[in-house]
Amino acid sequence: MGLFGLFNREKKETLDKGLEKTKLSVFSKLTRAVAGKSKVDDEVLDDLEEVLITSDVGVETTLKIIRRIEERVERDKYVSTSELNAILRDEIASLLAENNTEDLADWELPSSHKPYVILVVGVNGVGKTTTIGKLAHQFKKAGKKVYLGAADTFRAAAVEQISIWGERVGVPVVKQQMGADPASVAFDTLQSAKANDADVVIVDTAGRLHNKVGLMNELKKIKDVMKKVLPEAPDEVLLVLDGSTGQNAFEQAKQFAAVTDITSLAITKLDGTAKGGVVIGISDELKVPVKYIGLGEGMDDLQLFNKRQFVDSLFGS
Repeated sequence: MGLFGLFNREKKETLDKGLEKTKLSVFSKLTRAVAGKSKVDDEVLDDLEEVLITSDVGVETTLKIIRRIEERVERDKYVSTSELNAILRDEIASLLAENNTEDLADWELPSSHKPYVILVVGVNGVGKTTTIGKLAHQFKKAGKKVYLGAADTFRAAAVEQISIWGERVGVPVVKQQMGADPASVAFDTLQSAKANDADVVIVDTAGRLHNKVGLMNELKKIKDVMKKVLPEAPDEVLLVLDGSTGQNAFEQAKQFAAVTDITSLAITKLDGTAKGGVVIGISDELKVPVKYIGLGEGMDDLQLFNKRQFVDSLFGS
């Protein structure tokens, strides 16, 4: 087996292991739902609806999936329960494709300009700083010159954490003292990155939602200041969510989407939960693509999201 094939196999094994709790939960529920049944009928669909909702796929997305399967059953006249897994995989992959979720093969970036600027948002405790550190590691490993901006000046711990990650990964961190203007930090970060011909800039922001107006104003100011250095910045607004919180992650996603334009999602801590279905529901409800998923504590356990591999791991390939 070649090096590329070995890498892909290891990546798939990490994905399978990371989603194991969700897969076992979904499988056991699906098995009970189709027990003694030979064909997909209204009763099986009712049970499937319950399986998806209790797997944190979300009500609206679940109903959408059920409607699609109903249409398929009506069209084909007869669908056996043995086909259900394959049908589920197809419909969920199609749903994710409609939300512009692309299957990225590597850690390349658009080459139209640089640096490529990622503004990271999310509440405290979801793994935001860890995700930033792992992103920096992956981009650096791919040969990119990376700069980090510590614009969460609301907490001294946040600046310290991102500084530790910068040292660990070996990338520069632009920071100021606690309580400094976050927009000023973002401005300095982009100026420094531009002057030093960086490929990618990742800027942290304060993880609080208690004052939506304040958060909205702060994010707007950061974006406006960024544009003074790079008119196209930010290229990406990445929302980090903790997958293990299930429906609470849904609520956080909706609140952030209400105050800023989210362009991509990173869903973390999927290895420790049976709530992996939340990935499907959040992407569908927000109409925002999932770009990264966190599957463990290791530096390489942040993966580029691949919708087909994800549904294959979730429902059995």
